Amino acid sequence: MNIVLTGSIGNIGKPLTRQLIKNGHSVTVISSTAERTAAIETLGAKAATGSMFDVDFLTKTFKGADVVYLMETMEAAGDLFDKSVDFIGSICTIGLHYKTAVERSGVKKIVHLSSIGAHTDQHTGIIVFHHHVENILNELPEEISVKFIRPVGIYFNLLSFIPVIKNKGAIISNWGGDRKEPWVSPLDIAEVVAEEIERPFEGRMIRYVASDEISPDEIAKALGSAIGMPDLKWNVTSDDEILNSWLNIGFNEQVARGFVETQAAQGSGLLYEDYYNRKPVLGKIKLADFAKEFAAAYHYDQLTE
Repeated sequence: MNIVLTGSIGNIGKPLTRQLIKNGHSVTVISSTAERTAAIETLGAKAATGSMFDVDFLTKTFKGADVVYLMETMEAAGDLFDKSVDFIGSICTIGLHYKTAVERSGVKKIVHLSSIGAHTDQHTGIIVFHHHVENILNELPEEISVKFIRPVGIYFNLLSFIPVIKNKGAIISNWGGDRKEPWVSPLDIAEVVAEEIERPFEGRMIRYVASDEISPDEIAKALGSAIGMPDLKWNVTSDDEILNSWLNIGFNEQVARGFVETQAAQGSGLLYEDYYNRKPVLGKIKLADFAKEFAAAYHYDQLTE
């Protein structure tokens, strides 16, 4: 099949591209920068350089594809420290451009990387754009099949705790405790996307992706053991304290307030309401596997300080 992938070759895109190439497909990877062309071609794929905000580029690139994989990232909308960016609005614009390009190009099969929390537009914070983009794509004509893939919290988001562990000797957030919650590896996401690209398409479908279910306390114990801090704790503080710390380092206010609300939804369980109604079989990559990756990043960061 001819497959077009948005999202370049990041944590999900690279293993996805490799898997699809291995399976014998012709793959075109869209990237916003020509600097990634060589890396894309080294994987055996074709590179298409352009902007997610350019409908004509998207339409031309999608044309002739058997399946198009769509995803949105906050980085595509702008710099997280740029206070002038409306991230939710910008990503919704990308979603509208996707819809237009799909209709104009004649593509009939879409796999969309969405997110946990996309089932509602209430109190999910910054990730509410996933809900909005799903709604936009659901406006496509019925003859266009769409598979919505909803990963849960991705392990690599835990890497953001490295600075606070080094500065405070603990993980500090506005949620925590001993209640288990789902996490996922980008490798398991890529495997599920590749699987769904090759499965039959019909109508609209939602599939969650998760690798492990562990509590914040268990995460602290596993990561602490991996980095040589067996007594590492996950401490819970207020929404206001986390918000102020992010605003003080210059985060865009929409982003800072949005992330605080998203994490509060993790703590309350709101984020996972629909997940437990459609609970998936867990993937291969467990927290213990990611802990090794976390330790490597933690100690590499020390060497480069």
